Amino acid sequence: MTIRVLIADDQMMVREGFSVLLNAMPDIEVVGEAVNGRQAVERVRELAPDVVLMDIRMPELNGIEATREIVASDGSAKVLVLTTFDLDEYVYQALRAGASGFLLKDASARQLADGVRIVAAGEALLAPSVTRRLITEFSKLSEAPRLMPSAQAAYGDLTERETEVLVLIAQGLSNSEIAGRLVVAESTIKTHVSRILVKLGLRDRTQAAVFAYEARLVTPG
Repeated sequence: MTIRVLIADDQMMVREGFSVLLNAMPDIEVVGEAVNGRQAVERVRELAPDVVLMDIRMPELNGIEATREIVASDGSAKVLVLTTFDLDEYVYQALRAGASGFLLKDASARQLADGVRIVAAGEALLAPSVTRRLITEFSKLSEAPRLMPSAQAAYGDLTERETEVLVLIAQGLSNSEIAGRLVVAESTIKTHVSRILVKLGLRDRTQAAVFAYEARLVTPG
């Protein structure tokens, strides 16, 4: 099954470069491009891509707001944020808005293609080292977001083991790594993850990680 991709970036060279790299992959097709956030939202409605490569800093509507609109209006399109710096101050905001992960613009062709595949499959693109940096940056915010009352109530519904799994998700561990850490079958972890997402009303592992940050379950260490 071919993964349909939309590239949203205000730099023509970035759009063209990524298009060439991705179209060279047998399982990926670039179905469209957008030069700003507003156009990205419109093109998602028109083209129904599986994955949107989204630049954060764009005119008319920035990538964060565009991501929020796309996630709210289209449950199937996954957003993969593009950034020049791995400590971009806006990355965390993009993840809160519903992005499934982020990728550096200087990524290799293989990293770019793998990133698209991972996000299209419903997984989070958050390497452990990246996750640790995000947590560190988040902890420095003077006005750090807090859980809404409804979210606090949902958090109380998690079992002790589900809370433990949630923490490990936020630390960037995969299902197999969590299974190894807790000495249980990977299928058991998949069940825990599914239940966590349902109980918290979240769409994917990335949102689960963001939830853990805001619940203060994970701190820099």
